[in-house]
Amino acid sequence: MTAETVLKVENLVKRYGGLTAVDGASFEVRRGSITGLIGPNGAGKTTTFDIIAGAQPPTAGKITFEGQDITGMKTHKLFHMGVVRSFQIPREYARLTVLENLMVAPPDQPGENVWATWFAPGRVRAREREVMERAEDTLEFLGMSHVRDVLAGNLSGGQKKLLELGRAMMTESTLVLLDEPGAGVNPTLMVKIMEMIETLNRDRGYTFCVVEHDMDVIARLCDPVIVLAEGKVLTQGPFSEVADDPRVIDAYFGGEVA
Repeated sequence: MTAETVLKVENLVKRYGGLTAVDGASFEVRRGSITGLIGPNGAGKTTTFDIIAGAQPPTAGKITFEGQDITGMKTHKLFHMGVVRSFQIPREYARLTVLENLMVAPPDQPGENVWATWFAPGRVRAREREVMERAEDTLEFLGMSHVRDVLAGNLSGGQKKLLELGRAMMTESTLVLLDEPGAGVNPTLMVKIMEMIETLNRDRGYTFCVVEHDMDVIARLCDPVIVLAEGKVLTQGPFSEVADDPRVIDAYFGGEVA
C-alpha cells in the first residue's frame, strides 16, 4: 500500500450562522486505503462529506484531490475527476431497472449527444455494447444478476446499497465516499457488502473513505480511522489505538466508561 496522498483536507470550516459544524478539520486519505471517518452524533462527519463531495461550499479551508485544488467544486465536476459519493439513504433511479441504473452511470457516453446518434451511430452502438458488458460483469460481481431486470425502486435496502457500490464501479472512480454503508442493512448482507469493499480495494485499487456508526464495520474495514468531535479532528490511527484513546471514549460516552 502506497503512502501517496489522494485527498488532503486542510483547516476545513463550515458555519451556519452562529453554529460551527466543522471547525478547522485537517486530515489526509492515502491512495489505496479504506479510511474511516467516525465520531459521535453532531461531530460534523456528514457535513465534511458534503463539502468534499461538492454538495455545499466550505466557509474556509482547502481541499486538494490528486494535487489539484477542488475547494468548492461542484459535484458533477468532481464526478468527472473520479470522486463519487454514496448516500446513507440510497438514491437509485427507482423507475429504471437495476441494469439500466448501472448503464447510466459511466460519464461521457456518445449516445447522450443527439448529434452523435445521427452522425456516428456505429460509435454509439459500440459504446452501448461496452457499457452493457461492463454492467453485466458488475452485476455478476455483486451477485445481483438475478435482479437484473427488476425496477430499482423494488429492491431491498441492502440491495440498493450494493447497487450504489455497483454504480461507483461503473465509473472507475479514484475515490469513493461511502456514507453509512451499513445503515438499514441486515447483518448477512452487510457482511457481503464489506467483502465487496475489501475486494474492490485489494484487487481493483479503489480508495474508500467511509463514514459509519457501526464500529464492527469500521474495525474490519478501516485503517486509518479519523475521529471527529465537535467539528475537529480529535485523533487518528489504527482502530485498536483509536478505540482505546481516553479522549475518544470521553467524546462518545462522556467519560462514563473507564
